Amino acid sequence: MSIVRRHKIIALSSTVLVVGAGLSFYAAHAFAQQEERADAALNQLVHEPPTMEDLEASDLHPELKKVIRYGHDLFTNTQQLRGEYVYNDMNCSSCHLGEGRVPFSAPVWAAAITLPDFRGKNQHVNNLEERIAGCFAYSMNGTPPEYGSDEMLALSAYHQWLATGAPMYPDKPIYGRGFPAPEQPEAPSYARGEEAYQENCAICHQEDGSGHYESGEYVFPAPWGDGSNNWGAGIARVETMAGFIYQNMPLGQPRSLTGQQAWDIAYYINSQERPQDPRYTGDVAETAERFGPTFHNRSLYGQTREHDGHVLGDHANFGEKGDIQPWNVGMPRFENLSEE
Repeated sequence: MSIVRRHKIIALSSTVLVVGAGLSFYAAHAFAQQEERADAALNQLVHEPPTMEDLEASDLHPELKKVIRYGHDLFTNTQQLRGEYVYNDMNCSSCHLGEGRVPFSAPVWAAAITLPDFRGKNQHVNNLEERIAGCFAYSMNGTPPEYGSDEMLALSAYHQWLATGAPMYPDKPIYGRGFPAPEQPEAPSYARGEEAYQENCAICHQEDGSGHYESGEYVFPAPWGDGSNNWGAGIARVETMAGFIYQNMPLGQPRSLTGQQAWDIAYYINSQERPQDPRYTGDVAETAERFGPTFHNRSLYGQTREHDGHVLGDHANFGEKGDIQPWNVGMPRFENLSEE
């Protein structure tokens, strides 16, 4: 039986469930929680990604199904690559909730239909594999599998499976793409953020941000520290973190916090230390300046915390990976193309 996914203008209701010890989230119905979201979907591309049950019912080749299943397994339990490609406590599904399917939680199928494209972060055209590689280097604080490897092919195949039926390079905005930040009524506050974090987040992520573990395996990820993403990860930008929090947290209660609370909590979390940016030059001020226009102008990297004078990112701690340098960071591309 072939699978034909419908594109809807009216978004469906959403329910997010927690599954398993690896922080694998599943969204049974991965669409808008409120009428506000349904209204926002007008004249946007709304795509309902297929499920793994749909995969089993499809007429895809059995070998391809195996590879997509492996990609799904890697996506929801990326910790199986710990010590080889992953050097913190994160899974892909730690940020991309609902197995990468949930709108407003950076659903990954969107990458499969918009890449290759230019990416400001590394200033060249990226394909899907290169985009995934960036997540390993920054969000996983690791080093990526080689392009074309079994792991990379499987992850790419899973992304593309989720995009089944969606048009390439759509001519309208994608509903639920990324982590849209709420309005910011006033400048974020560290003190308010700390209070709101302890009240709303610490029950799962701990007061010290170390995350929650059961039988040695993490259930809720560490928002800062060596178990978290490094300073080069997208969510280290305050705006991105504020969007993630507002749209998705507390888990199962999206948009229950005010926009100001989301910005304050994001500011507090991103004012804590984490492993060094792999693009580090040996000097935090130089690194912040060099990568400011393309990234760090929207993070707190290199800035001084007011309450204790600590300069964020002023260290040589690369976390569990030590001196391993991700091979994809700083890789030049298309140098032979002439300027236009």
